[in-house]
Amino acid sequence: MIADNLLRVRERIAAVCLKAGRSPDAVTLITVTKNRSIGEIKEIISQGVIDIGENRIQEALLKYNAFKDRQALKWHMVGHLQTNKVKDALKIFDLIHSVDSFRLAGEIDKQAAKISKVQDCLIEVKTSPEATKFGVNPEETLEFIKQIAQFKNIRVKGLMTIAPLVDMPELVRPYFRQLRELRDEINGELLLSMGMSDDFEVAIEEGANIIRLGRVIFA
Repeated sequence: MIADNLLRVRERIAAVCLKAGRSPDAVTLITVTKNRSIGEIKEIISQGVIDIGENRIQEALLKYNAFKDRQALKWHMVGHLQTNKVKDALKIFDLIHSVDSFRLAGEIDKQAAKISKVQDCLIEVKTSPEATKFGVNPEETLEFIKQIAQFKNIRVKGLMTIAPLVDMPELVRPYFRQLRELRDEINGELLLSMGMSDDFEVAIEEGANIIRLGRVIFA
C-alpha cells in the first residue's frame, strides 16, 4: 500500500511539474513519519525515500538511532522547535524548517558552536492569519534574516510556511504565492518549503522546492 501510494504521489508530482514547466528533480519530497513505525519507515526507504521529516524530538531521536547506519538519509525538523529541545535537535537534523524567533536562532547558534556544526535552517514565515500558526511576520522577514546573519553557526537556506486548513486546495494559493514573492524580494536562490498532503500540487505550481507529505503516503 505504501509503495503504491508513493508511486501515485510521484506521478502527481511529475504531472504538476510538467504542467508548470518545472523539472520533478527540482522538488524534494520529504516523507513525514510522525507516529509511524520503524517498519513503515523501512518500507519507504526501500522505495527510495531518503528525506525523513519529524515533528517531535523524542520520537525523532528513537528513529534516528534506529537508522544511524543509513548515511544517505537526511533528517528534517518540520514541527515547532522549543529552545530547550535544540541540543537534541542538532544531533539529528540536517535541516530545521521552523526557525521562528531570534531567541530560537540564538540557541541554535550557541548549541551548534559547541559541537562545531553549522546548522542549515529555514525561516518559518507566518503567511496565514490563523492564531495557531507560528512564524515571523512576512514584512519582518528580511530584517530577521539580517539580524541572524551575525550568527556563525546558522546557515539560512530558505523559507517555510504552513498554509491554513481549507476545504479546497486552490484557496491556499495566495499564501504560497506570498512566500514565493517574499523569497524573490529577499534572494531568489532561497529554497521554499511549502505544501502538504492536501495542497502540494498548488505549492509546486507556486514554486515549492520542498514538499512535506505524510498522510497521503501512509493512508
